[in-house]
Amino acid sequence: MALVAIAFYPGLGLLVPIALNWSMTQLVSVNVIGASGAAIFSLGWFAAVTERARRRHLVDWTTDLRLLDAEEFEWLVGEAFRREGWKVTETGHQDSADGNIDLDLKRKGERKIVHCKRWTSWQIGVDEIRSFGGTLLREHLPGSAGMFVTLSEFNEHARAEAHKMHIELVDGRDLYARVEKVRRPEPCSICQKPMLLGRSQHGWWFRCVTPGCMGKRDLGSEPGRAVEFLTESPVRTS
Repeated sequence: MALVAIAFYPGLGLLVPIALNWSMTQLVSVNVIGASGAAIFSLGWFAAVTERARRRHLVDWTTDLRLLDAEEFEWLVGEAFRREGWKVTETGHQDSADGNIDLDLKRKGERKIVHCKRWTSWQIGVDEIRSFGGTLLREHLPGSAGMFVTLSEFNEHARAEAHKMHIELVDGRDLYARVEKVRRPEPCSICQKPMLLGRSQHGWWFRCVTPGCMGKRDLGSEPGRAVEFLTESPVRTS
C-alpha cells in the first residue's frame, strides 16, 4: 500500500509531469490528483493495519467473550483460526444475508466453512444444524467441512444431528479453550504470566494480574513501543 502511495506522489504528482515537460497548469492539476491519491491509499493502509491490530487484540485481551458484539465475535473466531494456520476469509455481513457462511477457511488444500452464532443463553437446536447442513450441500462440501461455533451450547438433538452429518461443533467452553491456546500476551518479567495492557494519564503500561505478583512495566517513556505493540504482527510459534 505504501508503494502505491509513492507511485501517486511524487511519482504521478511530480516526476511524470516534469519528465513530459508539462505546463505549470497541468503540473498543478496532476500534482493535486497525485497528492489526493497518495492520501487516500495511505488512509486505506492505516485503516487496514488498525483493523488487523484490533482483531489481534480481541484474541489476546478479551477475557469475557460475551461482551463482544456479533461482528467482533466473528473477528475473534476468525483470528483464532488464523493463528491455527488457516487462511481466513471473513464472508459474514451483519447488515445482509450471509448464507450461513461467516468464515471461509483454507489450509493445505483443505477447505472448511464456519457458521458463527453469538448466542449466550439460548441453546443451538437441530433446525440450525440442518440449515447449516443445507449450506454445505449447496457448496458441494461434505459435512466434515463444516464447523458451527457458538458461545452457547448445543442441545441433545443438535449434537445428534451434527454427529450424523459429521459437522464439527464448537461451544462456548471449547471456544474459550481454543482461544486460550493461541493467545500471545506480554509475559511478566517476574512470574512469566500474562500481563494486562492498560493506559492512564501517565501513558501506557503492562501490569501483571497474577495474585500476589507486583510485576509492572511502564511504557510512558516508551510511546513508540506501545504503538509498536498495538500494531505489530504477532510472532508465530511452532
